[in-house]
Amino acid sequence: MENKHTIVACIPAFEEEASIAKVVARARKHVDKVVVVDDGSKDDTGLIAEAMGAVVLRHERNLGYGAAIRSCFNSARDLNADILVTLDADGQHDPDQIPRMVEPIRKGLADVVVGSRFLGGSSKTEAPRYRQAGIRVLTRFTEAASRTEFTDAQSGFRAYGRKAIGEIVPTEQGMGVSVEILMKAVEHKLRILEVPVTVEYKGLDTSTHNPLYHALDVLASVIKFTSVRHPLVFYGGASAVSLAVSIAFGAWAIELYSKTGVLVTNITLISIAFGLVGILTFFVAVILFTLISVIKEKL
Repeated sequence: MENKHTIVACIPAFEEEASIAKVVARARKHVDKVVVVDDGSKDDTGLIAEAMGAVVLRHERNLGYGAAIRSCFNSARDLNADILVTLDADGQHDPDQIPRMVEPIRKGLADVVVGSRFLGGSSKTEAPRYRQAGIRVLTRFTEAASRTEFTDAQSGFRAYGRKAIGEIVPTEQGMGVSVEILMKAVEHKLRILEVPVTVEYKGLDTSTHNPLYHALDVLASVIKFTSVRHPLVFYGGASAVSLAVSIAFGAWAIELYSKTGVLVTNITLISIAFGLVGILTFFVAVILFTLISVIKEKL
């Protein structure tokens, strides 16, 4: 028999009483334990999950998807899990695909496995095209920030090996946690693998969040992570652009003054403003880089 791995499936849930029983029942066939993080539901989500044999962790109020995922990681560590699988509570993810998700970790080929809706033309989604386009755009931003290729950075159907469970500590409260985890996995040099999965959207409310809010939340996480991890690149680039604009407008103001003898106030003020922004962001880049370097040395 293969080496035995303790597998825990963890399901973030917020008011999913209509679907949680089926998801828990099907997941239990493939894992050692099912944990449901009831993120402040006012309905019977937690009671139903408990009746179906799941361990239920309750948040007193709705803290957000990121907080629920953090509880998933904490639970996996507490249970000494070898593999953590996360999937949604609304039934869009097929629990019968859990073996496919954990297989690369069992074989020692990956530390993090992402179920991709777009890998190898595997997607059978009824999601609106604007949603699919949004996922792809957010994935491109994640690729740029992490310098790693992905096809579906927003998928919540994932598996994490013991090393990933121990080293990744999610901090984002909202939907940005999906990209935060991937960027931290890259930072820790964890092996990430995508496998094709099918997703069922028909008849489901595909998101509890406004799509625009979701996108802005994810983008904010990407920007925050990049600015803190790579301050010289992020703020230094902004500084260079600002100083370039300042020089361009300054040269224009000087040229007009040499021709007319009149100092154009608006152009001059724009040059000064961009110059000040450029200088300030340059110092921010240097200070952040210094602080982060000192902190890393002490860790």
